[in-house]
Amino acid sequence: QVQLVESGGGLVQPGNSLRLSCAPSGFTLDGYAIGWFRQAPGKEREVVSCISRSVDIREYRDSAKGRFAISRDRAKNTVYLQMSSLKPEDTGVYYCAAGGNCSQISKRTVDYWGQGTQVTVSS
Repeated sequence: QVQLVESGGGLVQPGNSLRLSCAPSGFTLDGYAIGWFRQAPGKEREVVSCISRSVDIREYRDSAKGRFAISRDRAKNTVYLQMSSLKPEDTGVYYCAAGGNCSQISKRTVDYWGQGTQVTVSS
């Protein structure tokens, strides 16, 4: 079965860190740009960060700049989102998505979605 699987979510206090992982089942991430989305309760799903297909150009939502870092480990066929200095407004379900390029991903034109992992930032 071809799918993306996220892991690494959880409950953390403000100021702490989490690392999310996105790994595929049934295909390789090579050849895909990968985006991370967040969906807060009652809000639309929004892109947080994206890494391009071949040269690993990274893009971030303004609220994530300086705190989040997206990376790709081609040997492990995994993309990570390192989140630091977490804030309550970072709370939501985080999804990874694979697509042709980050511009398409930002418009939610993707080939694969993951099932999501919950991140809750609360004291």
